[in-house]
Amino acid sequence: MPASTPPVLGLHHFAWRCRNAEQTRHFYEDVLGLPLVHVIRLDRVPSTGEYCPYVHLFFEMADGSNIAFFDLGDDTAALPSPNTPPWVNHIALRVATLDELETMKQRLADHGIEVLGVTDHHFVRSIYFFDPNGFRLELTVPVAPAETLAGYRRDARAALDAWTEETRKRHDAVPEARHA
Repeated sequence: MPASTPPVLGLHHFAWRCRNAEQTRHFYEDVLGLPLVHVIRLDRVPSTGEYCPYVHLFFEMADGSNIAFFDLGDDTAALPSPNTPPWVNHIALRVATLDELETMKQRLADHGIEVLGVTDHHFVRSIYFFDPNGFRLELTVPVAPAETLAGYRRDARAALDAWTEETRKRHDAVPEARHA
């Protein structure tokens, strides 16, 4: 009998490149309220051994998970993915209530940050904005009742299987359309 898969307990950190460590600190700590809890400064990458001086910043969320950034000291932010619309790549962070979401929207606006939303996705309501590095963030509040979420869970695999089949058929049809 095969061993069971150990459970993934949660997010420890998500890491992204930043242009400037202090600008990033100001945004995440002073604007979003995530405390800076750890800084690693090294000249060599521990996993590869390559020479690349950097500072690695960790900002902690209330559940103990972190959003982290690497400043490579060259005033360069990560480039957007050229084959992906800018709304696709983002990280969504949860707040507890709609009032808190509105408070954060106003706080961001007060700091001169353009905010899109509140957008109603029916299971969550969200606002969207960019950090100083051009990284897209979403603040979101779950609003769906437990029964609705249970239905999503129950139907998730069938919905994905249907999408997979539809896209397979579209891809299979493309070569035929090109030769017609």
